[in-house]
Formats: sequence, structure tokens, C-alpha cells
Amino acid sequence: MQSNNPLSSIPPVTRNILIAIVVMFIAQQILGQTGGQFIGRYFALYPIDTPYFYPWQLLTYALLHGNLMHLFFNGFAIWMFGSQIESYWGEKKYSIYIITCIIGSGLANALLSDIGAIGISGAVYGLLVAYGMMWPNHTIQLILPPIPMKAKYFVMIFAGIALISSINPNNDGIAHIAHLGGAITGFLLIQFWRKKPPFKW
Repeated sequence: MQSNNPLSSIPPVTRNILIAIVVMFIAQQILGQTGGQFIGRYFALYPIDTPYFYPWQLLTYALLHGNLMHLFFNGFAIWMFGSQIESYWGEKKYSIYIITCIIGSGLANALLSDIGAIGISGAVYGLLVAYGMMWPNHTIQLILPPIPMKAKYFVMIFAGIALISSINPNNDGIAHIAHLGGAITGFLLIQFWRKKPPFKW
């Protein structure tokens, strides 16, 4: 019997991530300003050289989002790219990958940036890298602008933007270093699994 639950078609790890970020966003809204400040104080990611940093923030920051648009675009990307990658890799390998990207992204921001970070965008960049490396010639239909583009070019453009924005920060409130950290972490982990440079032996 076919399930009427639309979530049932989403692979389990991807589904659980989507549920977690939506639940946390709803909690942020319900708790209001006071509760939101508590969550932000202890679960957002802060630079490692500040008294506000705690090790668990390297994971919890990914569950928080600043507004509905932030949540929507991250959730959409996780559903779009994560579902296919999880179906190809399986739950265990996919879980290792996305958690590693979250931590790698968080470490990059905590060590190299003087601003805090929230959101799972760094892991999204890791998923983009994985998708581009595995299916470089697959065509992605962009929303803005509404044009088709091969995955490898799509990834290179986004990685380039993250790199340039990290080198020349413009105080736009976006954690570009976290994005770049997630992309680099994802690339290195895939190269490690493939036993290719810089891990060739």
C-alpha cells in the first residue's frame, strides 16, 4: 500500500534533518525573545576565542535559522541534493558525510571568523560539492536565474563566490567562511574515501 505521507518518499536521514531544523525554527518562534536569546546564547556558534563558545555549538548551530527564507532555501537544498546523495550512498555514509561537513564548516567559522554563525548552509555547500563530484554533467534547473546549468559549473560558481566573499568580507551578516569550510571539508572527505590527492597512498 502506498503511503499518503509526502515525507515517506524522502530518505530517512535527510527527512530527520529536515524535521529537526523545522522543529527548532518553530521552537525559536514559540519561545519568543527571551527563549530565543537563550537558544542563541548557547546553541548558535561563536568564535572559539570568545567566552560564549562551547564545543557542542559545532553541531547545534546547524539546527538554527535566522528567518523563514533562510530555513526554506537550506531545507530545499537538503531535500534536492541530500535525498539523491543519501539514496546513492546509503544512510551510514551519508550521515558521516553531512555531520563531518557541519563540524568542518563550524570549525572554519569558529577559528577564522570574528562573527557567529547559525544555519546548515555549510553542510549544504558540502552536499553541492558531493553532487558536483559524483554527477558533474547532470543538469540543474536553477530558480534564479531560471536557466539550466551542469552541476560542475554550478558548484564552481558557488564555491568561487564563497571564496571571494571570505577573502573580501562585506559585513553582510552571512558566514561565508562557514560556507567555504563546508565545501572544502566535503571535498577532502570524498578525496579521502577515493584515496586521491592529497590522500593518495
